[in-house]
Amino acid sequence: MAQSSPNQELVDRFARFYRNYYRDAISQLAQQYPNEQRSLHIDYNDLYQFDPDLAEDYLSQPDQLGDFAEEALRMYDLPADVSLGQAHVRLRNLPDTVDIRAIRVHDNHVGRMIAVSGIIRKATDVRPKITEAAFECQRCGTMTYIPQSDGGFQEPHECQGCERQGPFRVNYDQSEFVDSQKLRVQESPEGLRGGETPQSIDIDIEDDITGKVTAGDHVTVTGVLHIDQVTEGNEKSQLFDLYMDGVSVEIEDEQFEDMEITEADKREIIELSNHPSIYEEMVASVAPSIYGYDEEKLAMILQLFSGVTKTLPDGSRIRGDLHMLLIGDPGTGKSQMLSYIRNIAPRSVYTSGKGSSSAGLTAAAVRDDFGEGQQWSLEAGALVLADQGIAAVDELDKMRPEDRSAMHQALEQQEISISKAGINATLKSRCSLLGAANPKYGRFDQYEPIGEQIDLEPALISRFDLIFTVTDQPDPDEDAALAEHILRTNYAGELETQRTNVSNPEFTEAEVASVTDTVEPAIDPDLLRKYIAYAKRNCYPTMTDEAQAAIRDFYVDLRSKGADEDAPVPVTARKLEALVRLAEASARVRLSDTVEQEDAKRSTDIVRSCLQDIGVDPETGEFDADVIETGTSKSQRDRIKSIKDVIETVDAEYEGEAGAPIDAIVERAGVEDISEEKVMDQIEQLKRKGDVYTPATDQYKVV
Repeated sequence: MAQSSPNQELVDRFARFYRNYYRDAISQLAQQYPNEQRSLHIDYNDLYQFDPDLAEDYLSQPDQLGDFAEEALRMYDLPADVSLGQAHVRLRNLPDTVDIRAIRVHDNHVGRMIAVSGIIRKATDVRPKITEAAFECQRCGTMTYIPQSDGGFQEPHECQGCERQGPFRVNYDQSEFVDSQKLRVQESPEGLRGGETPQSIDIDIEDDITGKVTAGDHVTVTGVLHIDQVTEGNEKSQLFDLYMDGVSVEIEDEQFEDMEITEADKREIIELSNHPSIYEEMVASVAPSIYGYDEEKLAMILQLFSGVTKTLPDGSRIRGDLHMLLIGDPGTGKSQMLSYIRNIAPRSVYTSGKGSSSAGLTAAAVRDDFGEGQQWSLEAGALVLADQGIAAVDELDKMRPEDRSAMHQALEQQEISISKAGINATLKSRCSLLGAANPKYGRFDQYEPIGEQIDLEPALISRFDLIFTVTDQPDPDEDAALAEHILRTNYAGELETQRTNVSNPEFTEAEVASVTDTVEPAIDPDLLRKYIAYAKRNCYPTMTDEAQAAIRDFYVDLRSKGADEDAPVPVTARKLEALVRLAEASARVRLSDTVEQEDAKRSTDIVRSCLQDIGVDPETGEFDADVIETGTSKSQRDRIKSIKDVIETVDAEYEGEAGAPIDAIVERAGVEDISEEKVMDQIEQLKRKGDVYTPATDQYKVV
């Protein structure tokens, strides 16, 4: 009896594996091949369970064993009329993923099958790629078939019929093509530390796994790592580029998949959540080097935990992410808090206003040499990369208005639409936005209403759930405490630096520890990140009747102040959703499955204090939603209307004049209790807007 060859033995082992584990999957493939399904996806764990040596060999010699696996699939016992001639075997779910920045030649990664996780930065269109070219001789018509590899287009040297050197024409009908696409996968933001530049790798994928992903998707790609020599013009370089031939691509919908939370971590998290002072500990863990701002820090913690995203039966979606804006005087530590939040958020992207364009924030269709030749591809921006995380945008006021306007859709609908160069795409940006900005004149003017000093479009401002104003007012007691805190923080830093850098420091470890305690976060940042990820993964609280009643009463009570005919609208329904999101986030901090009355109270206190700062009409002292939503309070609108009426009335009385004289306007407005200063100020604004013009000196007409 003839001995079977080693190759045949491997094919037989794969065939036995299929019979034991994938009988149903192969019969389904046979029914749907080739139109609906062209691949058999096998799980690495199944292969390892069946034969550990075979599984290990598959990883180290993927090209060779991949051929044997496909050969075994073709030989599989199927009904007579079914052939799986071009079916692929795709391995997935490898035990370990390799960090893109950790891929190294000396670790024997090249030529092996590895898995990488990340976010798709760019994806080309799906285009046909020739795998076997049929060349037709123009002289005698003989066909020559030449398989095409990745090393450039191969043409025949001479005709097999007439033995002449052409000319040849590619016969496309007789040639074989496969769909191909190129992806650029970049490291996920949550895997980066301390402002590292994310690295990326290009991946070529073919056939039925193409066209499934788009820029911004979080993926795990299994494939074979190769190297390719860099050429500069016609010169070959000593350097090589890394790229992968993709075998399978899986979209990761799970949040913070990379974050490893052990059983010990879980126990610590659950124990921590039962502390009666958990909220104070959380606040003390946010930027402890910055003094005060407890309310703002609590709001940031709630933003990190976020509310629950709901999908309704009709398919519509209510966002759970909280958007928050800090507007304040320079030197109040806004950027420092943003940076700190960015470091403790499980997934975050940080960008600064001046250095961000609308394309860099949202998404762009770019034309470059990615793929073969010049073509358009989609590139994901910061808000897309922060999907299911937090985007911290500093210096929001320094951005160009057209760049800021690109954020509107991302904030409310949590998606970004792009239409350019024939590309119509919608990318997901399910992230919370934490913004920081300075007032219009660089510092708040205490004599002007705060609402008028915020130089952002009302449409953008109204999308923020919480807006905090951080003013810097001199106060002897507060300043003494702040000075003490800053000096102590610096002193702690000095001691720590001396202890680590000087061989025989003057201070003992105990002395250093006693000083650094004051600036140490109450909860270790690493544990806090895991805590947030755990809460968002496992905790979906629902409202109790008491919590609903508390929020309803607060909202209705506020709205009732606007029930009179002349009263302004105090708050809009958008604030009600913000209250719900804050209450849900507050319950998540305790890992609670229900939103209690205390959560509702916490959310209403925060919203009331925000409204007190920014949503109050300074002239009347009443809550007025229009101060934020439109940038103009009701009292201002009434005054504008009154002054325009006065100008028209006076103009009609002075028919012989070119317009209404200013003296008469001021006098008539005085009867309606509008001071001369306000009249002049308002007329100046109306002139700037083009609502009023001056036909002659000191005379005015309404347009």
